[in-house]
Amino acid sequence: MVDLTTTYLGLKLKNPLVASASPLSKKVDTVQRLEEAGAAAVVLYSLFEEQIVHESRSLDFFLNQGAESNPEAASYFPDLGHYNVGPEGYLDHIRRLKKAVSIPVIGSLNGVSNAGWAEYARKIEDAAADALELNLYTIPTDVFVPAADIEDSHVALVQKVRATIQIPLAVKLSPFFTALPNFARQCVEAGANGLVLFNRFYQPDLDIETLEVVPSLDLSASSDLRLPLRWVAILYGRISADLALTSGVHTSQDVIKAVMAGASVTMLASELIANGLDRLGEIRQELETWMENFEYGSVEHMKGSMSQRNVADPSAFERGNYMKALSSFDHRMP
Repeated sequence: MVDLTTTYLGLKLKNPLVASASPLSKKVDTVQRLEEAGAAAVVLYSLFEEQIVHESRSLDFFLNQGAESNPEAASYFPDLGHYNVGPEGYLDHIRRLKKAVSIPVIGSLNGVSNAGWAEYARKIEDAAADALELNLYTIPTDVFVPAADIEDSHVALVQKVRATIQIPLAVKLSPFFTALPNFARQCVEAGANGLVLFNRFYQPDLDIETLEVVPSLDLSASSDLRLPLRWVAILYGRISADLALTSGVHTSQDVIKAVMAGASVTMLASELIANGLDRLGEIRQELETWMENFEYGSVEHMKGSMSQRNVADPSAFERGNYMKALSSFDHRMP
């Protein structure tokens, strides 16, 4: 019998399948179904910085930032009354979930400033969340703000939140940092117990008939796994934090690759939204069968076995194999 248990943020989980932040966590009965289907933990949909600032009637902070500092900027904000519940409703939702399920419930804050973050991080802890995921979601638009200033502000935010709460803290990153390993290390030194790789930025589209910018966020595919897979493999063993892989987890093979790269858990939502919550049980069973067939006794035994530090050719995760990859197309050329 294989052992599927894993440890993430100090939490002992029954398997490495975690429901990532998404609308799936907005209803108590859906989270209960996630638990029944086999989810080892759930990350709640995010409480956005815009909601916190909106509640305190302080939108001036956002309306005077970078390229969006114009009178029409307010039109880019979602209708906060229809997006998801406000801060107090979010806290009530955590309390209800803690009574309804036995799996860990991880709160999520999404933003980049210090406006209200420490206060709401503490409130999420007081609502009995088992951990907090801090999502550093930002699109720098000011051509006069250097990268170092942005990174320093992120690290300061992690430090401030860490100093405010006692529960475990994970930081969800984007891949768009010049020296990602260094920034990851700084986040861990600032107090992050885990890193989640990666945030999926929405990519707006253009409606060429109405001349409007159209918000768009497509579901992921297994091919999206490659970016976080590479960086999990590179960071594993180099920083003192648990790693969670999200984006592109759709099959048991995706889970196996993520764990072999060094992930403690895999986070998925798109597959469940597209194909139903029962996919969790199917993936878990396929994972267990594969491990039995290949004689892996536990997830811990498998974890990191194909990280950069453990594979025969570490350069495969770097630039060295770029030309080799390109040459694979030679036979297809006319």
